[in-house]
Amino acid sequence: MSVRGASDVEAAADGSRVLRVGPGDVVTPLARERAQDLGVTIEVGGGAGNAPPPAVPPSRQVAGSGTTQRSGPRPGSGTAQRPGPVPQTGSGPAAGPAAPGARTGRSSNGAARAERSSSGAAGHGAGRPTSPAARAERSSNGAAGVPGAVGIPGGAPPPPVRPPSGALFRRGAPLPPGLASAPARPARHGRTGRVVVVGAGHVGMITAMRLAEADVFDEVVLVDIDEGRAKGIALDLTHTAPLAGFATRIRGSGTVEGAGSCDYAVITAGRPRTPGMSRSDLIGTNAAIVGDVASTLAATSPHVVLVVITNPLDEMTQHAWQASGLPSHRVLGMAGVLDTARFQALASLTGAGRADRIDALALGSHGEEMVVPLSRVGVGGRPIEGDLDAVVDRTRGSGAEVVGLLSSGSAFMAPGMSAARMVLAMAADSGEVMPAAVLADGQYGIRDVYVGLPARLGRDGVREIVELPLAADELTALRTAADRIRERLADLAPAR
Repeated sequence: MSVRGASDVEAAADGSRVLRVGPGDVVTPLARERAQDLGVTIEVGGGAGNAPPPAVPPSRQVAGSGTTQRSGPRPGSGTAQRPGPVPQTGSGPAAGPAAPGARTGRSSNGAARAERSSSGAAGHGAGRPTSPAARAERSSNGAAGVPGAVGIPGGAPPPPVRPPSGALFRRGAPLPPGLASAPARPARHGRTGRVVVVGAGHVGMITAMRLAEADVFDEVVLVDIDEGRAKGIALDLTHTAPLAGFATRIRGSGTVEGAGSCDYAVITAGRPRTPGMSRSDLIGTNAAIVGDVASTLAATSPHVVLVVITNPLDEMTQHAWQASGLPSHRVLGMAGVLDTARFQALASLTGAGRADRIDALALGSHGEEMVVPLSRVGVGGRPIEGDLDAVVDRTRGSGAEVVGLLSSGSAFMAPGMSAARMVLAMAADSGEVMPAAVLADGQYGIRDVYVGLPARLGRDGVREIVELPLAADELTALRTAADRIRERLADLAPAR
């Protein structure tokens, strides 16, 4: 009995393309795969019919090596006799004893070593019957004592693998040239500009991370009055580049001026809410911070687009616009994207459908006057049945719910991702309609105040405010939200 390996198949591929085996021979699974790859026919002769020769049972192979283990006693142990040679049709006389010292042979071809081990190569017992093809394999793949064998100085290189077989890779053999490593990640074209995130708190960190992972900007800069924190987070995010697969640089700075000019800036700086505090309670504290940051950004980057996250969001967005002197279409607030995502997520918990397939828009203010027009809520154009008023109520209080559960600090994952999504939509000049805090100019009967409305976003900020048909009560609620924002801004004016 002989074990016929892939090298026997490759030898046959150079000749008649037929590998003739005896009825008792074993053909390895690798040999069968190579025969299929190379178009070699395996023929069985010697009165055993045309049944295919048995494959080596996986349980009798050494894992990872392809070496066949005999289940019986080892030769020479005196406990059993090894069967004699089995006559083979068309393979010539059986080979004699292996050359002495054959166990020291080495090959630089990992596949050849594995096959020599499973094909009865020298060193696995003298007197084993082998075919001329098997002897040729030992000669060409570095059997000891053969002049010019690979592994001996001055030896000839092994023949090329043709065509590459997936089985070789599974068994840990060296890959053919050109397949030794995965193809490089294609470079993204069009990466341009810089985006600055002011405030290296949790929201700023998530925003910067998402912007870097998108790999569309040359650089993301985190700015914080605590310069060490900004630089530390920037370095930590830089370490994720090979994990997330991006080439965007990330840098930390202690000042807005140190960040350099930018195309987009996200303002997250300000005091966060604590349990029992409303967003409006922060208006006086955060106005000074936002006003200073916005004016400095406009001075260093006259064409910047500002996205404001700092609470109270609608009031701080209008304050940033006034302090910066920028055109209103280049100053917008993030609120609506976040509130819409919260509504979609909570509605999905009722069984309405997947969150990302629920159509909805959260308008009005980022607070108690948030408006979700239920007349426009649906999934795939179909209205959603159920008590959506309860979902709206929970959405309206979701920020406070998170604050209460955290005990310190406020939500940061969803806000940071929402801000990044807006910036990326603008950088792509997508024209996507998103709810955002924008300066109304007569749309929906509202004028001269920042409030959450549907806005079409482009490279330079807000392309247009989109007017959608709303139910009468929804339109009334939207106008009421604008009035409440205007009242809070009036309270802020004396403080400025």
